[in-house]
Amino acid sequence: MSKISKILLLAVSVVLVLTVFLGVNSSGVSAATSGQDGAYRQIEVYTEVMHHIQQDYVTDPNITEVTNGALRGLLESLDADSSYLTAADYKIYKAGGGLAQRSKVAQAGINVSKRYGYATVVSVVPASAADKAGLVDGDIVEAIDGHDTRNLSLAMIQRMLEGSAGSTLTLGVVGHDGKAEPNKISMTRAQTVVPPVVDYLPPVVDQLYENTSILYLKPEILDHDHVQQVEAKLKGMQKAGNKKVLLDLRDASAGDMAEATRLANFLLKDGTIATLEGQKFAKQVFAVDREKTINATAPVVVLVNRGTAGPAELVAAALGDNKRAEVVGEKTFGEGTEQKTFELPDGAALILTVAKYESPLGKKIQDDGVTPQVVIASVVDDQAGVEDAAQVPTATAARAPVKKQAPQVDLQLTKALDILKGKTA
Repeated sequence: MSKISKILLLAVSVVLVLTVFLGVNSSGVSAATSGQDGAYRQIEVYTEVMHHIQQDYVTDPNITEVTNGALRGLLESLDADSSYLTAADYKIYKAGGGLAQRSKVAQAGINVSKRYGYATVVSVVPASAADKAGLVDGDIVEAIDGHDTRNLSLAMIQRMLEGSAGSTLTLGVVGHDGKAEPNKISMTRAQTVVPPVVDYLPPVVDQLYENTSILYLKPEILDHDHVQQVEAKLKGMQKAGNKKVLLDLRDASAGDMAEATRLANFLLKDGTIATLEGQKFAKQVFAVDREKTINATAPVVVLVNRGTAGPAELVAAALGDNKRAEVVGEKTFGEGTEQKTFELPDGAALILTVAKYESPLGKKIQDDGVTPQVVIASVVDDQAGVEDAAQVPTATAARAPVKKQAPQVDLQLTKALDILKGKTA
């Protein structure tokens, strides 16, 4: 690449960053505020770094790749859901279609986010290829078909997990089965079939509690169909002789925030369900609609774990903060944002978080997750996980995931049932 080309590319990258953070219009860029002044100073630092890379690096660098990496890191430093997509990536991203189209695409059966720089398993769909391969919540996916997930945006990671039915997917999972080196796990993509809402306790547990009047509800996803099922079961609980509700949201990490708001409303008489607000995103308050309340008096316990994310977290936070339910289990994953896509002149795009959901008590779900009132660890102890960025996994240092096993005693479920048994309906 010629010197002139390098300089031009550098100039374009600087303008791009200015466009994102300062705003560019036909009359030019205004640096009136102290925040903008600070941004300009950072641009100067960026320019100086790029100069040294061009002039002093050991080999002639690929400036396009350097710039793309810088922009990707810039967005990911904000939060896991913000992404920079190159023109090529954005073309692939758009080809995947919207949610309706993507729901028909074959998948491996894992819901992922990005933590500590790598793709991280939030939850695993029961009976899916990933479930059969032994993946568990918190597993760190170092590579997808040989591509290092550190160099991929979350949007592209999610697209790469999708494919045609019968196609093979290979994941490099760090520390899987206790191994220090990434363990290659191959699986076949298949159309994911999400089971209906489970409304029965395991036989042994049911016998232990002598068929008490507890309505057990476990939706795997909070989409329209599953929330409709929950609604029907809540409306029929009196006829069925149910007087208490156990809402099991463990490993529920997909769905729709609007449906989550509707579900929470079923069990609340009044108050706030959640709020959504951003720097330039008009604050939205989701208040309880009494006409949509189904049962505001039955004792309720909500079960959560670290695989509880997004819509399910909103429900748990709403019921917990409003003192409507006791939340039992582990601290949840922390996922609750609104994104907007900004297309750039060169065909690239930004997927930027523009607002975050807050619980009724003002805690940002994305930042804080939901901490249960009664903390009970699962079989895969949370202490075995990565706790902070200082413990970012490498090929030789990572959490050693425990292979998924069916626990003989579900301590979280047992505790939730004990709490409900002691409540007066």
